[in-house]
Amino acid sequence: MKKSVVILSVLAMLSMSCSEKRANPFFAQSNAPFGAPQFDEIRSTDYLPAFKEGFAQLKQEIDAIAANPDAPTFENTVEALEASGRLLSKVGGVFYNLLETDADDVMKETEKVVIPMQTESSSYLYMNDDIFKKVKTLYDNRESIGLTVEQQKVLEKYYRRFVNGGAELNEQDKARFVEIQNRLSLLQVQFADNNLDESNAYVLNVTDKARLAGLPQDQLDAAAARAKEKGLEGWAFNVQKPCWIPFLQYCQDRDLREQMYKAYYSRGNNDNQYDNKAIIKEILTLRHELAGLLGYETFADYKLSDRMAKTPQAAYDLLMTIWEAALPQAKRELAEMQAIVDAEGGKFRLEAWDWWYYAEKLRKQKYNLDESQLMPYFTLENARKGSFMVAETLFGIKFRKVEGLPVYNDGVETWECLDSDGSHLAYFYTDCFVRATKRQGAWMNNITDSYNFGGENVRPCIVNVCNFSVPTETTPCLLSIDDTRTVFHEFGHALHGMLTKCHYPTVSGTAVPNDFVEMCSQIMEHWAIDPNILKQYAFHYKTGQVIPDELIAKLENAGHFNTGFETVELVGAALLDMEYHMLTDYSDFDDSKFEDAVSAKLGMIPQIEYRYRGTFFNHVFNNDYCAGYYSYLWAEVLDCDAFECFREEGIMNPETGMRYRKNILEKGGSDDLMEMYRAFRGSEPKPESMLRNRGLIR
Repeated sequence: MKKSVVILSVLAMLSMSCSEKRANPFFAQSNAPFGAPQFDEIRSTDYLPAFKEGFAQLKQEIDAIAANPDAPTFENTVEALEASGRLLSKVGGVFYNLLETDADDVMKETEKVVIPMQTESSSYLYMNDDIFKKVKTLYDNRESIGLTVEQQKVLEKYYRRFVNGGAELNEQDKARFVEIQNRLSLLQVQFADNNLDESNAYVLNVTDKARLAGLPQDQLDAAAARAKEKGLEGWAFNVQKPCWIPFLQYCQDRDLREQMYKAYYSRGNNDNQYDNKAIIKEILTLRHELAGLLGYETFADYKLSDRMAKTPQAAYDLLMTIWEAALPQAKRELAEMQAIVDAEGGKFRLEAWDWWYYAEKLRKQKYNLDESQLMPYFTLENARKGSFMVAETLFGIKFRKVEGLPVYNDGVETWECLDSDGSHLAYFYTDCFVRATKRQGAWMNNITDSYNFGGENVRPCIVNVCNFSVPTETTPCLLSIDDTRTVFHEFGHALHGMLTKCHYPTVSGTAVPNDFVEMCSQIMEHWAIDPNILKQYAFHYKTGQVIPDELIAKLENAGHFNTGFETVELVGAALLDMEYHMLTDYSDFDDSKFEDAVSAKLGMIPQIEYRYRGTFFNHVFNNDYCAGYYSYLWAEVLDCDAFECFREEGIMNPETGMRYRKNILEKGGSDDLMEMYRAFRGSEPKPESMLRNRGLIR
C-alpha cells in the first residue's frame, strides 16, 4: 500500500477510537493560565477527531441560527455567527501554525482530509439561504438599527462573505464553486509541499576549504555543523536565507555562487517531482473561473474589491510609480559594480549571482562598511530587547518572560504582555530558528483569537515565527540588518494582535486588509535602525560594548545603499503577481514564458530577478496575498508617512505612541481604515514619504 493510504487508514481508526484511549485535550478546558494551549498534551492524532467534532458542532450552530423563528437581530444572527465554531477555532489555531513549523506525516495527511471538510462547512454556511436572508435584511437596514461602528463593520464583512461565498449563485454554479474551492485548496497544499521538499532536498557539499575563501568564520562553523549532521565531509550549504545570502555575499568562488543562486531561483522549476508550473496554471485558471462565477472580470478585481486599493489599476499605478523611480537607480548600482569587476580585471559581465558579492565590495568601497562588522552587535536577544523597549515606552505596556508555559518546540520562548495597570493583554510566543520542518520566511499568527462579547473576554495568544541561524556552542544567533528589521517587523504584527480592544474576532487585531495590515509591521522597522534606538539595544555579544558612533554613522551613510536593487526585486514581484491575476485567458499559459514576457514589458534588467519567481511564490500560490503582494508597497506609503509623524513629535514620544495605539493598534478593522489613519495622523498619507525613505527622491 502507498504510504498516504496507510496513514489515512490509521487516521480513520484513530478518529473513531482516540476518545476511548485517552482524553483529547481539545475537548477540555485548558488548565494553562488564561486558557493558553496545552501543547505538551497535544499529539498529532488529536487533530482529526477535534476537527470532526468541531465541524459537527458548527453545523448544529448554523442550523440553530437558520431555524430561529424570531425576526433577525444583530445579536441572534451576527453575534451568534461570531460565537459559533469555537472548537474549530481552538484546534485550527494550533494546527495551522504547527503545520507550517513542525508538521509530521500524520498532520500533513490530516490537512488533506480536513480541506474538503472545511470547504463543505464554509459552503454550508455561506450558501445557506435562510441565514443569508437574515444577514441581508440587517445589512439593508444597517443605518437604522442602532449598531455601533464596529458592529456595522462586522455586519458588512459577513454580508460580503456571503456574497463572495456564493450565496447569490444558482444551484449549478454553487456546486461548481464548491468544486473549485476544494481543488484550489489541495493545489495550494501541493504547491507548498513541493516548495518545502525541494528546498530541503538541496545541499551544496564542499570538501575543498580553499573554494570557500571569503566566507566569515561563523558561516563556516555553521556549514561544518550542517555537514556533520548530514553525515557529510567538509561543509554543507542550503538555500535557506540565513545560509544562502551570506554565501552569495562573501564566497569568492564565482562558480559556487552560480550554483547556489540557481538552486534557489529554480525551485519548483526543474521538471522533477517538485515542479510547480502545471500547478500554477491550474490555480490561475480556477481562480479566474471562480471570480467569473461571482461576476468579476478578473481574479484581481475580485480580490481587491474589499482592499484599500479597491481596484487592480490603482494598485498597478502605484507600483509603476515606484518602478519608474527605482529602475534607473538599479541601473546606476549595476554600473558601479561592473566598474569594480572591470578594475579587477574580471573580464566578464556581472550576472545575477554576482550582485550580492559585488554589492558588498561596493559597500566597503563607498562607505567602508562591512556587514560582518555589524553582526556582532545584532544578536537575536539584543534585537528582541530593542523591540520590547520601543513598545514599552511608546505604548505603555510591559513584557515579562514566562517560564513553564507549554510550548510546541524546545526552541519556542514565551512572554506575557501586560498593560500599564498590570492586567494581562496576551501571551507572546517566539519561534526563531530554522529547521527542516519549517517553511521559509517569517510570519505572525494568532494561536488563540481575542473577543469580548456575550459575557466572555478572551485575550489572544500570538506567535512570531522566523528562520534565523541556530546558535552554535561558541556563537549566539547573529543577525544581519535585514534580519534585525524582520524581528521588529513581525513584532509589529504581534503588537497589532496583542493590543486589540475589539469585541468581535472578525475585525480584531490583524483581521484587516493586507494593504493596511503591513503598515503596523513595517513602521516598526524604522525604530530598528534609528541611531538613538541603536545605542539602547545594539551591544557586542563578546565585549558588551555599545555599537560605536563610527559604525552607526557608516550605517546611516549607507542607508540608501542598494535600494534600487531591493526596490526593483520587490516591486517586480508585486507586478508579476498583478499580471498573473489580471489575465482573462489561461488556455495557453506557460509560466516561464509568461515571466519572461512580463520582464520584457517592464524593462527589467537580467541581473535582478523577481524577489520570488512564480514556482516558489508562496505568498501568491499558497497564501491570501494572491493579487495582493502589492500590499507591502501600499502599506509602506502609510508606514513612512506615519513615522514622519513620530519624527515630528519625537520618535519615543509616549503621547504620539498612545495616539497610534488607540487609533490603529487597538481598533483592528472596526472602523473605516482611512478614518482611523486620519484620526492618528491628522491627514491622509503622502506617497512622497515612502519614496524619500527609499532614497528614490530628495
